[in-house]
Amino acid sequence: MKNSQRFTKLWFVAAFISAGCAYYSMAGSIPPHINSIAIPLLDNQTSEFGIAENITDDLTDKFLEENILKIEDESEATSILRGTIVKVEDAPYTFSEDEAVKEFRLKIYLDIEWYDVRNETVLLKKQFSGWGAYGLTGDISNDGVDNDGDGLIDSEDNDEIGEPRSFATNIAVTKIAEDILNEILTSW
Repeated sequence: MKNSQRFTKLWFVAAFISAGCAYYSMAGSIPPHINSIAIPLLDNQTSEFGIAENITDDLTDKFLEENILKIEDESEATSILRGTIVKVEDAPYTFSEDEAVKEFRLKIYLDIEWYDVRNETVLLKKQFSGWGAYGLTGDISNDGVDNDGDGLIDSEDNDEIGEPRSFATNIAVTKIAEDILNEILTSW
């Protein structure tokens, strides 16, 4: 009888502790009333044409794919994700043996603020960045560069096509969108 009582008590203690931990880790810091998000067009403080539209579209697509928050207009949403592209820079990334630039790294910096409409509070405020590499040739399908960082080069990689800098921009935009979504998911 004592063993069964001890087992029962231990089971209740373990269940209580587990339930407490599960609640803590699952509840996160996002208020329960947040069930939708608006993603207005980002502000662009750079001279990079079209980048605000690209990042905004990519963010919206990521949220639609994950289906964690419903996408709404600003007037209907329970939260708003605003952003400003603050800098786009190209810098030498790799060099040849004779110290000539072989490839560049394009890096995009973006300030994000995720806002709780009902409580008028900021849930997340952070700078994100993403990058993509590109070579100096006109065709990334044979430039000898792993443009998207997936470990595959040229003919091994069926998605490396297009103009080098545009492709690097798309890679950077995708990385930023994924990082923002992951940051929001970890807040749950």
